[in-house]
Amino acid sequence: MNWKPRAVLLASEVTHPVSRWRLVVAAVPRHLLVPRWWARAEPGSLWHDTWELRDGPASPARWLDAAYADRSLITQVGELHADHAGPAGRAARVVGDHAGTARPDVPARHDRRRRGRADVGTGSGYGTALLATMLGDGHVTSIDLDDYLVKAAAARLASIGLHPVLAACDAAGPLPAEAQSFDRIIATVAVRPVPASWLTALRPGGRLVTTITGTNLILTADKTEDGGAAGRTEWDRAGFMHARQGRAYPPAMLERFTAIRDADGDQVTAGRFPVVNVNDAWELYSTLGLVLPGIEHHYEQAPGGTRTAWMLHPDGSWARSAALGDEPPVIHQAGPQRLHDVLDRLRSDWLRDGALPAHGARVTISPDGGLTFRRGRWTATIPAD
Repeated sequence: MNWKPRAVLLASEVTHPVSRWRLVVAAVPRHLLVPRWWARAEPGSLWHDTWELRDGPASPARWLDAAYADRSLITQVGELHADHAGPAGRAARVVGDHAGTARPDVPARHDRRRRGRADVGTGSGYGTALLATMLGDGHVTSIDLDDYLVKAAAARLASIGLHPVLAACDAAGPLPAEAQSFDRIIATVAVRPVPASWLTALRPGGRLVTTITGTNLILTADKTEDGGAAGRTEWDRAGFMHARQGRAYPPAMLERFTAIRDADGDQVTAGRFPVVNVNDAWELYSTLGLVLPGIEHHYEQAPGGTRTAWMLHPDGSWARSAALGDEPPVIHQAGPQRLHDVLDRLRSDWLRDGALPAHGARVTISPDGGLTFRRGRWTATIPAD
């Protein structure tokens, strides 16, 4: 297959014309690292989706189209990895979080030096391939919890001539001997808080790039003399699976959602703003993810135009807003917190100030991994475990 023109075009889309990463993205055969993946066949409800397996070698044109687009490819849904699925074309009804490849632009965003890098979240190995192509095998160590992913990535990387150090371990715990000292740690998994072991592994002045669980925030921070780090949340955004401690991605409060789907709650009011799909409103999503840790959102639009949004929190609080089109919604709420009131206050702030504070905030990370966010008079904290 003539994949190189596709890779060159992708490189032109995700890198600056003078970036040293342009030739790197153009040189990596991404399709060989993702031979099978999942595609959403139809939208679901209650966090169910119907997914269909895509087998690259069975459809080369579709394989190249998918692999050389600037988007993640979903390689695992629930406990089922695409490599272990049934015949191509078979639909799978699955529930839970999903994992994907790194987007082509992510590993290149904040890299400057040619020294040791830790790539947290090996996945398909694509991000590792970019780093190893740029820096050389000996400068890159990649880790992942899933032993199968590490072995599969190692074999596929070797097939394209790359041999970085790979190790299977829990990235949130103590790192293995081969992952102890780095100038950069680039994580393609989301964390909350930052694992203290990452800070220990960073050399003085080293840089950490990660995302925060429950948000679209990209955090860039440099190690400080006290063993912590200081930096900021970028104006750009990204979304990655959360770092996990087990093989499965559990359903997101599915049973609770079913129980409150049409419940009256203990407070019914008229809303001020049209119903919003928070998952697509990234400033709202990220700010809510900081001030209401663990919050989940779901949104549906009925054929007749009725729009409904649900919010659920681990403390038992929930809210539902529903309206026809852009009409004022009816709000149902219950639990120790009034989640929709928090959302409305943020939307008022957004209209008044033109932005919400989570993106572009200054961030201080303590040596134990706790985070403090500041922008103007606004602050938020994520305590260490």
